Formats: sequence, structure tokens, C-alpha cells
Amino acid sequence: GIRERRIAAPGEATSDMAVAAGQRALENAGMKAEEIDLLVVATMTADMPMPAAACLIQHKLGVPSSAACFDMNAACSGFVYALDTACAMVSSGRYNKALVIGAEKLSQIVDWQDRTTCVLFGDGAGAVIIGTSEEPNRGLLGTKLGAFGDSVDLLYISHGGTSAPSTTESIAARDHCMRMKGKEVFKLAVRV
Repeated sequence: GIRERRIAAPGEATSDMAVAAGQRALENAGMKAEEIDLLVVATMTADMPMPAAACLIQHKLGVPSSAACFDMNAACSGFVYALDTACAMVSSGRYNKALVIGAEKLSQIVDWQDRTTCVLFGDGAGAVIIGTSEEPNRGLLGTKLGAFGDSVDLLYISHGGTSAPSTTESIAARDHCMRMKGKEVFKLAVRV
């Protein structure tokens, strides 16, 4: 069960939580931001549609402008996708040190009147640094990524994108908030 849900402080943006997580990861690794040449941010709740949250975080952390920086939106599985992507990019030899951050401020996109979703989602961030190692048995052991495009009606936000832009009416109807068919999502998660 859920024992605790965290909600960001008023005025605290997704990038603020991501920067704190990134700083902690750098400190734990004994590294400086200048050593990072790849920054991947997994989020579906960026501070704004553009620029990418990764660019805001790059600037706030002091990651060099020569670093590749991008966001990845894969919702719940975003961090796993970002981790796998960063590992592949580092193992290709094109990048040396990657900072991977997962950050969400889901409290901004839940409908607080919908008890089937608002009690489940919170805010937070976590980060890891990926790099090459000479030590044996180090690295990502494996992943198996996949997606259920035929189940997009189970967990979604209907408005705010290009197919259904936000309007005064859609905002009043809270159509820009997350919707979930909880029992079906649970069954899918358990089966998979």
C-alpha cells in the first residue's frame, strides 16, 4: 500500500526537484556537472512545453552547453526508458558520463475531485549517473521495453495536446487532468 505521498512545495517546479536530485547524484558520485556530456530527463510534467526540461536543468546545474540534453515522455515507465537509452548511448562510446533524471509534478495534472486518481499520484525526482567502468560485472544487466498502444484509454489526459487543444470549456470540465480506469490498469500491470 501507499504509506506516504509527497507534494511539491508551492512554487516548486519539476525542474527544481530534478536539479536537487541531480545535485545529489553528482555529490554521491564525487563528480562535477562539467563532466556530464549527456542529460536525459524522464518527465511528462515539464515546467513548460518548450524548451525541454533538460535544457532548464542543464542551465541550473551548470552542465556544459556541449552536452546533449533531451526529455523523454514515457509516463510511468519514463525513467526505465531514459535509463536504457542513456546506457545505450554511453556504451556506444559517443558519450562518457550521463545524468539520468526522473522527475514528475503529478499533483498539477490530477483532478483533486477524482478520488480514484488523486490519492495515487504525487511529486518527486530521482537521478543516477551512468558512465563506463573497467570493473567487471558493472552496468545495466538488461531491460525489455514495451508499450501497450492498444490500451491508451486506460490512463490518459484527453485535452491539452494538438488533437484536442485546451479551451475555456475543457479547463472548466477538468479535461486537462489525468483520467484512469483503475481496475483495468491494475489487471494489466499484474498480468504484465
